[in-house]
Amino acid sequence: MTLTRREFVGLSVTSSAIYGLNSKAPRFLVNAAEEAQKQDRVLVVIQLSGGNDGLNTIIPFHHDEYRKNRPELAVPADRVLKIDDNLGFHPELTGFAKLLEAGQLAIVQGVGYPNPNRSHFESMDIWHTCQRKSGQRHDGWLGRTIDQLQNDPSSDASALHLGQQKQPFALTSQQWRVPSVRSLEQFRLQGNKNGQAETIKKLVATSRPKSNELLDFVQSSTTTAVDVSQRFKEIGKTYQSKAVYPKSGLGKKLETVAQLIDAGLRTRIYYVEVDGFDTHAQQAPAHEALLREVGGALSAFTTDMIGQGQGDRVLSVCFSEFGRRVQENASAGTDHGTAGPMFLAGPMVKAGLIGEHPSLNDLEQGDLKHHTDFRQVYAGILEQWLKVESKPILDGVYDPIQIIKS
Repeated sequence: MTLTRREFVGLSVTSSAIYGLNSKAPRFLVNAAEEAQKQDRVLVVIQLSGGNDGLNTIIPFHHDEYRKNRPELAVPADRVLKIDDNLGFHPELTGFAKLLEAGQLAIVQGVGYPNPNRSHFESMDIWHTCQRKSGQRHDGWLGRTIDQLQNDPSSDASALHLGQQKQPFALTSQQWRVPSVRSLEQFRLQGNKNGQAETIKKLVATSRPKSNELLDFVQSSTTTAVDVSQRFKEIGKTYQSKAVYPKSGLGKKLETVAQLIDAGLRTRIYYVEVDGFDTHAQQAPAHEALLREVGGALSAFTTDMIGQGQGDRVLSVCFSEFGRRVQENASAGTDHGTAGPMFLAGPMVKAGLIGEHPSLNDLEQGDLKHHTDFRQVYAGILEQWLKVESKPILDGVYDPIQIIKS
């Protein structure tokens, strides 16, 4: 077999990406039952991009002001999946309803921040950096978390971003590079058949001057890449999901995360995104589909992790950069608002409603008033789940929300 220069360069790029995960033997593919790995708690962040309409997600179905302000978009009370006598899930959130019934979902209500910004970019930047002004920090809150969690350059990356979108600024670290991958398939080299993998190994081992550091890097990382690729191929064959994932973008991403966790990857933070929540016009059908996707995927992922014996070490969190206005607009949609709910899922969460639903009678310029700063939720995740100090990460002291069972 011959290997062209173009193929070799392409392989080098692929191996470099994998090298960013692990520069030695593929330690993350060791037995997932290894006790040390079971002690590493995992955080899965799901970003709902565009501004999720929290008022039609957790619905005050008996409230007169809800129906008065939303003659077109108000969900009929008899369709709501009731949480209590006043609040309920959107009817397409059956996945969340199942998680809550199982004691595996926490709903933090009225989350936001002072002097809210209604720009997608600027508000998301605030959530990512925990700072009001762009440029104050050159790293994100999860990047700063990574700096505390990881101190071994030869270990697996502490965080991983899955998706085709630009990597979220929240993952930007001063010390470590966070890999972004589209899917598990990206880790599988395309030429691992007909003996090509072994040929590649031999080629890079015999065609480099000993004094060339660049080729030395390519040789070592390419060999690792081939080994890792072969092992990932095995994972794809042997992994047996304990749940049926919806055939959606988020479903595929979370199923990939589940495979990596169960395979023994030592990554502590996974980040995925769902776009489309900027529902200015004809909101109802689009929002229904999005909630169905999120609820179904997160429910399947949580069930899968529990079935794999990994549930107690995995926490998932959903957030959006802001909510929507209380009053619907003339296009049967909603415009940019402020406060909204956050969701945390897993067997270890303090299940149920946390905090009060924002008042519909006491608005600020037509928007819901927040009562919980999002950094209080972050503080709870950092201190109670990841077991790191929150003050240096959040650049301040925030009273952590109790999100984990005591």
